[in-house]
Amino acid sequence: MDEKKNEEMEKDSKYFKIKKFPFIMGIFLVIFLSVAITAISLTVGEEKVQQPPVNEYSEFNKLFETLKIVDEKYYTDIDDEALINGAIDGLLGALNDPYTTYMDASETKNFNEQISSSFEGIGAEIQEKDSQIMIVSPIKGTPAEKAGLQPNDIIVSVDGTELTGMSSTEAVKLIKGEKGTTVELVIQRGSQEPFGVKITRDTIPVETVYAEMLDNGIASIHLTSFSTSTMNELTTALEEMNEQGMKGLVLDLRGNPGGLMDQAVNIANLFVPNGEVIFQVEYGDGKIEVVKASNKETVEVPMVVLVDSGSASASEIVAAAVSESADIQIIGSNSFGKGTVQTTEQLEDNSMIKLTYAKWLTPKGNWVHEKGIKPDIEVELPSYAQLSYISPDEQYTVGSSAAEVNVAEQMLDALGYDIGNVDYTFDKSTEAAIKKLQADSNLKQTGILEGDTTLALMNQLRELILQNDTQLDKAVEVLSGQIK
Repeated sequence: MDEKKNEEMEKDSKYFKIKKFPFIMGIFLVIFLSVAITAISLTVGEEKVQQPPVNEYSEFNKLFETLKIVDEKYYTDIDDEALINGAIDGLLGALNDPYTTYMDASETKNFNEQISSSFEGIGAEIQEKDSQIMIVSPIKGTPAEKAGLQPNDIIVSVDGTELTGMSSTEAVKLIKGEKGTTVELVIQRGSQEPFGVKITRDTIPVETVYAEMLDNGIASIHLTSFSTSTMNELTTALEEMNEQGMKGLVLDLRGNPGGLMDQAVNIANLFVPNGEVIFQVEYGDGKIEVVKASNKETVEVPMVVLVDSGSASASEIVAAAVSESADIQIIGSNSFGKGTVQTTEQLEDNSMIKLTYAKWLTPKGNWVHEKGIKPDIEVELPSYAQLSYISPDEQYTVGSSAAEVNVAEQMLDALGYDIGNVDYTFDKSTEAAIKKLQADSNLKQTGILEGDTTLALMNQLRELILQNDTQLDKAVEVLSGQIK
């Protein structure tokens, strides 16, 4: 809310007036003390917390002095709320922790929606890393996934606004929007040239569990995130797979950026034997809390777990738990590596602080932060699964020379179309391959790569990736051997 004071009202008030600087200081101090009290309560448990005296924070005198100078000498009126929010942002930003952030009331609402209900946007988990906004993982079935966004992609800009130096919450405000609206991202993928991606926002579904029965009685259950409903969804999915004769289980955590820790613990409880360690929590004072499985029974069919670079946080907790405490094999590629735990504290104005308060360790005491979990069996997806997005708004025809032409030719080659040499030039062979693609897709055979033709090319490639999921194939192979 903008509560900037009206100058005329201030001049006409004869009986009551709040000076701006003491008012700002009062609000800031209340917020700061509430954070301090919360931090202390996390370390002392249920013991009574005494409010710390103000004079314990004399080191903040410089901040107060700066604010006073700004209030008295800045050339124009200042926005009290913006000043306070900026001070809090700066305080938390100095921790150099991408997972500790301040969210205003609007950002808090968005954050809560992503955990507990559907929301509108593109469907990608992001985080700030080295002053850049990085995609942790696109959510299954969302516009972000369909547009070909991948873990570790850097979002350079949103609708022309550069993101360098922004917090993840600031970036989210630019990326999210109403269903049906479009947003244009510029993406940096590894050492490739940055490329543009235009995405139509949609409603991001609540559903987080997708189950299907594969051959030989092997069930594949994909968890896309850990939200408030995930445990119930997974329990239902397991019951359905059992009814269909499940003999083995692939728990697919690829592209799962994490979520609620209690959901991760409940899900690990389904697979880790009673009394075995699920994970450990190490607090700042060195105290370690050990969380153990507490259940009457576990899923008893042979099982493997799939992870990749988009598997983070709660996904890694589950993967490490079943690996180290239940001897279940991990297959895929190295996971993301997020080994810290966050809590949220609501402030009086409905804003919120998300604060890192501990590390989490694997059952054997390993810290996977920025290292990830190395699979027992490492399997990479085909190289064409890493190809970048091609904008359907751009047109390429004979004579065009661009990086996108090279990407298109690689896609066509992977799909079995004859394109001659894979290079950066759109030649007659490329035109012929495009015409064949258009014929196969019931499109007008113009030989031009644009619009529906570009979308058809990328959709065919997506289907090819699903059909040649080398990681899932390996999981099925391993389970088939165990079942026999």
